[in-house]
Amino acid sequence: MQYVLGQLAGYVILLGIGLFFALAVLTAVRIETRWLGTKKTFEWFSTAGRTIKTGLLITSVVSAWTWAATLLQSSTVAYQYGISGPFWYAAGASIQVILFGILAIELKRKAPMTHTFPELINARFGKTPHKIFLGFAFMTNTIVTSMLILGGAAVIQALTGINVFVASFLIPIGIVIYTLFGGLKATFYAEYLNTALIFGIVLVFTSVVYFGNTEIGGISGMYDKLSKSSALLPIPGNAMGTYLTMASVGALAFGIINIIGNFGTVFVDQSYWQRAIASKPKSVVPGFVIGGLAWFAIPFALATTLGLSAIAMNMDISAQQVESGLVAPLTATKLFGDIGAIVMVSVLFTAVTAAGAAQLTSVSSLVTYDVYRTYIKPSSSGRELMRISRMAILGFGLGMGVLSSILFVSGISLQYLYLAMGVFIGSAVAPISLAILWKKTNRNAATLGALAGLVIGISSWLAVSYVLSGQISLASTSNTISLLVGNTTSILSSLAIVMLGSLARSEKFNFEQLRHKIIVYDEKIRTRIEQETNDTTLKKSSRSALLYGILISMVILVLIPVPLFALNYIFTKSFFSVWIFAVISCVVAGAATVWLLPIIQSRHSIQEVFRRSIGSQKYEMEQETSPGNEEFAQKILVAIDGSATSVRCLNYVNFTLRDISNVQVYITHIIEWSEDEDEDGIDEETVSKIQEQGKIMIQSVVVPARIRNHQRLVRLGDPAKKIAELAKSLNIDTIVMGKRGLGNAENLGHVPVELLKLTSKAVVLLD
Repeated sequence: MQYVLGQLAGYVILLGIGLFFALAVLTAVRIETRWLGTKKTFEWFSTAGRTIKTGLLITSVVSAWTWAATLLQSSTVAYQYGISGPFWYAAGASIQVILFGILAIELKRKAPMTHTFPELINARFGKTPHKIFLGFAFMTNTIVTSMLILGGAAVIQALTGINVFVASFLIPIGIVIYTLFGGLKATFYAEYLNTALIFGIVLVFTSVVYFGNTEIGGISGMYDKLSKSSALLPIPGNAMGTYLTMASVGALAFGIINIIGNFGTVFVDQSYWQRAIASKPKSVVPGFVIGGLAWFAIPFALATTLGLSAIAMNMDISAQQVESGLVAPLTATKLFGDIGAIVMVSVLFTAVTAAGAAQLTSVSSLVTYDVYRTYIKPSSSGRELMRISRMAILGFGLGMGVLSSILFVSGISLQYLYLAMGVFIGSAVAPISLAILWKKTNRNAATLGALAGLVIGISSWLAVSYVLSGQISLASTSNTISLLVGNTTSILSSLAIVMLGSLARSEKFNFEQLRHKIIVYDEKIRTRIEQETNDTTLKKSSRSALLYGILISMVILVLIPVPLFALNYIFTKSFFSVWIFAVISCVVAGAATVWLLPIIQSRHSIQEVFRRSIGSQKYEMEQETSPGNEEFAQKILVAIDGSATSVRCLNYVNFTLRDISNVQVYITHIIEWSEDEDEDGIDEETVSKIQEQGKIMIQSVVVPARIRNHQRLVRLGDPAKKIAELAKSLNIDTIVMGKRGLGNAENLGHVPVELLKLTSKAVVLLD
């Protein structure tokens, strides 16, 4: 078989781009932890310190929701149904992200310390429901990951000839590397790079096809070619059989399945809860609302470009290739040659790796918080959780390849898995949502609703498949009607059971309990959460999320498509031109948002990194600045370690100041903590206690009366390095410390020896 690209090109893309992403992301994480002073505690590793702003949240939401199916399946439905396909794909999968903003802000209001949504279920409903919903969470991650790798491996094999099983194991390598060491923050950085790349490629494809490709002939040429294709091969169920209509029964049925099925893959996917948890409270609602709208532009524009181009050029694409999602890459290759194939493989690979990283971090959080800390070792330290988390990342990363290989051998296609997923996970949507939204939700009704809905959904799916074809097989269960019935009954039966059961036997749960049942050990993060989760402010955000969610959903799902469907409207050339300009406008707006907003919001951190790289920025991490910012004639740093010699250093400074006024003295105590501890994840509870003891010690030091301007600083890390860093950042003139400290060295202690190597400042050592 002749492949568009050779295997060498495929391996270069798989390994080269993967390692490049890993290197870029880990470099960004290293800059943050080293130059911006971020401590790599396990809380930071699993929640990104809960400091994510709107711009980065938008790019993360877009990236996490841009699966292989987004880039592949969207063009498939365009090829099958015409112009209605891209709209129903985009509309049917964007409103869930927008509506999830309601749950996200309620989580910030009622359970701000939460790490995972099963942890919330455990605190509200207890252990048995927790185990059941934890099972749904793992099933969701498994299904989503399967689709990611399955779609990516199939396209890579089709275009490069690399064995699909080899591709299935090579794809996760880069994901595992940067997730293993960088945690959730690394995922956010990778998602920014991925989203920026995807929007750039979609914008180029759309612009070139509609304004620069002579074979298509621009917007007018596309319209004429689609009209001819409609006459030659009319689409059953479309108005007049044309591709140029929203009145498509097949596309509408797909849209309903898409809407119902994707509620499960958002509301039951820990990766979206994790993004809500990692974000600042004021960023949650705009992040998910704008993120959903920005994501809308990707499948809408890409499928309207590549999917319709395949029809216009009368491409000969087999049914198997359509089911495998190969319409988009084959069309890109036809339009742009080898460059098009390389671009599609590259963007698909980055999309799979970024979304896959979101799944890896989700699974690792579920394993550490909901399995290990809940059932195996509740008293586990941060270092232990870090180790378990990394083991989970490595294990699930390898499992990705095994799972996708099994699915490929079994003959399950990307399209089949995408349409069937709602049957399996849709029943958990209502119970999980009502657990955070409604205080009357009954725990037994919620659990029964999830399990019974699953059974009812699968049973109705199989029953309708059997009735329609007389057998149960992959072919019969892929029937649109049976999938529609299965998806619908799964989610609606669960909702009915939960609602009726809760009304019959209501609970009156006090959501304030969640603030006390779920604990964050990292004192710094816990304090910030308590300060930022002001209920009055968040209530306004909650109302905004509800308003925006309902309004946008009505516009996308009702006001735009329903009149066009009801009137059997067939696009004129003028209306088609307006439609295409709307598509391009969506891409431009989305691209501008994801490219610029994260950089604008991070400009201060970027400036600080730049200044520190040339050594001109003062140390700001936990820095206590002087009142009035007045200039001092001299700045002295006194290092105190509790030894008698170090305390005498203050008397020395007091003596030297008898003829000098306007002097600033910094009294610092460094709590020794090796960098190796940082790499393994700090035990937040232990560190918090150590820091408190350090503060008590330094506060107990008596400062002579002559030293009027003084500050007490406590730091954690290598003593020599921290003293050198403080001396440089505070522009210290003289460092004063003991020769031996608490050690038994005969001459100089190890800290003074190392300090003299690290600093050019004047150092006074007292015996």
